[in-house]
Amino acid sequence: MSTTHGGAVMAGSDRRDLERKALEIRKQLLNIIYAAGGGHTGGSLSSVDILVSLFFHAMRYNPANPEDPARDRFILSKGHSVEGFYCVLANAGFFPVEELATYGRFGSRLYGHPTMKVPGVEVPTGALGHGLSVGVGMAIAGKRDNAAYRVFVLMGDGEQAEGSVWEAAMAASHYKLDNLIGIIDYNKLQISGNVDTVMRISSLRDRWESFGWRIEEVDGNDITQLTDLFDRVSPDSGRPTLVIANTVKGKGVSFMENNASWHHHVPTEEELKQALAELDAQLAEVHS
Repeated sequence: MSTTHGGAVMAGSDRRDLERKALEIRKQLLNIIYAAGGGHTGGSLSSVDILVSLFFHAMRYNPANPEDPARDRFILSKGHSVEGFYCVLANAGFFPVEELATYGRFGSRLYGHPTMKVPGVEVPTGALGHGLSVGVGMAIAGKRDNAAYRVFVLMGDGEQAEGSVWEAAMAASHYKLDNLIGIIDYNKLQISGNVDTVMRISSLRDRWESFGWRIEEVDGNDITQLTDLFDRVSPDSGRPTLVIANTVKGKGVSFMENNASWHHHVPTEEELKQALAELDAQLAEVHS
């Protein structure tokens, strides 16, 4: 079983290691989207720091035994942002990093949405609004088995318009699922444009609090804030936790940031070169 930091304060060198990993994964996901000729670029980039903080700091799992009953569970409810998820799973040892090059190719198991053919994927997702419901079921099972595992569910902000999200939220509070942590990648843009223009969700904190959840709000692109938060989330509060992770769509690449057109968009060769150069410059800063 892989280990976590156990709630200890993360050393500066550890934080920089995670920041470097996040930047490298951003480069990887851009490369596989470019090679495949398709992918959800903006939301994958915005969620990388959340995934890195979970898989390389907070969560317990064993890549050699993905079905270990004691493992923490992770569900990518916003399944369209799978490219970053696949890159994280590969770097965590669930499958060879070299396999990422097959993403989106005929015969590859790396589909455009998560599939259980890939080790580390708990449930196939893509139709929005279902991930939290599955997470509730897993958390209830954990409670009934007196198991110590936690369930993390990463949702999109546009996904909050799905009614099934709120049915699951109500059930989670009713059953006092303090082993359940929901996370919203709140980048404020979806394929149709600004999230609040499509369906207003700007009072997220009040809405989730009214359903009985404990609310945390962080900069979802800040490794230190994320890891500190996951260290202090307690499984004995009697309430599920909702993390509002304020992120930037297209984070890390200047011309993709806060640009809804990059929700599902493939960079040209020149755009890819520019994006990778910007990420390399950020890597150099982290190394300095």
